[in-house]
Amino acid sequence: MSDNERGNDDELSLPKATVQKLINEMMPDDIACAKDTRDLLIECCVEFIHLLASESNEICEKETKKTIAAEHVIAALKALGFDGYLPEVEVVLQDHRTQQKSKDKDKKSGRLENSGKTEEELLLEQTRLFAEAKSRQLTQQH
Repeated sequence: MSDNERGNDDELSLPKATVQKLINEMMPDDIACAKDTRDLLIECCVEFIHLLASESNEICEKETKKTIAAEHVIAALKALGFDGYLPEVEVVLQDHRTQQKSKDKDKKSGRLENSGKTEEELLLEQTRLFAEAKSRQLTQQH
């Protein structure tokens, strides 16, 4: 990708401290990584992200969608020849979806618990509110 195509994206990067932490976790304790090596790794990662995002966007546009979905990223990985990443990507995606479902479930159950009422009390209140709304609607029609 040329500098003109990228525009203001040249300023995009990854946090050096976070990348250094990842490098430290991946490398044996007796191996050090020079700062210029870390910076080169960051540049490569940013370029990879741009490439993957561009391909994902093209796939998304071909499907006349407006939002890049996980499936578009997976298709982009395949199209770019990064099939080797797919098993791990699928595991991470499944973990993410499981966590999202759990969060959504917690939000729903939290509402019930935070109301301070039993489920029966809430159902009675709902029934009463529906009856009141129906009554108002009938009154407005006559």
